[in-house]
Amino acid sequence: MPASSPTPLTLLPCVTQAAQQLTQAGVAFGHGTNNAFDEAAWLVLWRLGLPLDTSLAPEDEASKRPVAPAEQGLIATLIEARIATRKPAAYLTKEAWLQGVSFYIDERAIVPRSLIAEVLMEGHLDYWLNEETHRVLDLCTGNGSLAVIAAMVYPDVKVQASDISPEALEVARINIDRHGLHERISLRQCDGIPKTGSHYDLILCNPPYVNADSMAALPPEFRAEPALALDGNIAGGRDGMDFIRSLLRDAPAQMSEEAILVLEIGHERAHFEAAFPTLEVIWLETSAGEDQVLLMTRAALLAAGTAAT
Repeated sequence: MPASSPTPLTLLPCVTQAAQQLTQAGVAFGHGTNNAFDEAAWLVLWRLGLPLDTSLAPEDEASKRPVAPAEQGLIATLIEARIATRKPAAYLTKEAWLQGVSFYIDERAIVPRSLIAEVLMEGHLDYWLNEETHRVLDLCTGNGSLAVIAAMVYPDVKVQASDISPEALEVARINIDRHGLHERISLRQCDGIPKTGSHYDLILCNPPYVNADSMAALPPEFRAEPALALDGNIAGGRDGMDFIRSLLRDAPAQMSEEAILVLEIGHERAHFEAAFPTLEVIWLETSAGEDQVLLMTRAALLAAGTAAT
């Protein structure tokens, strides 16, 4: 009597198996996912050419899709690459998603994950903006994701996307063209806030803000990203606020009277408040809490004296 054929591997067990491998290898997350199962699902679905929102619920037919031996081999190679290189998954797939918008990404720019995108999409800035809001600056634009989302959310604005890195701007150009926004988003290489002779009505900035101790402890996945986009100690400081000090000093002169500046600082609130103890800010609610993204008016910057320090 012939031996029975083994039960073919299906999608859900395939993802579960990949998640176990990632967990056992101790990889770090934080570039679009925060756990092994979600990361494995992303990689497996991408490798199979399936939509990333494919349901993996055990009762759904999609989770029972057979995975052929050749496909299993392709998945194994991708999971092995994720473990061996410790590169973020987005660098392996050349794609990242932010607020449901797809972006091209590679090692020339930081993987997009800014909470400012959430603030834009959910309309948390609308109270401070009006029909006179025309010029937007996305400072430290990286791959251009915030510039693209701002242009999508506010169809009447022009956006300037600025970054010190010409390599990052090459990636930003890909995304601006990909989303058909080349007529509304311009690129500029600049160290710090551009001095254009005309004023911005809204400044968005997800700058390098990681303090020195945290930089030294970063997992390999974060070290795979350009250090220039993370290290907030470029002027020799240790609190991660070096770039932000220069930004808050220079910003008021480049802002219109009613302009606002929206800044992301990650987990550095204590260092931010120690550096700017008299600055009046508004903390914005995000899915990560109310202490990672803040809003400042031009008047508050001037009142705190940041422009004179």
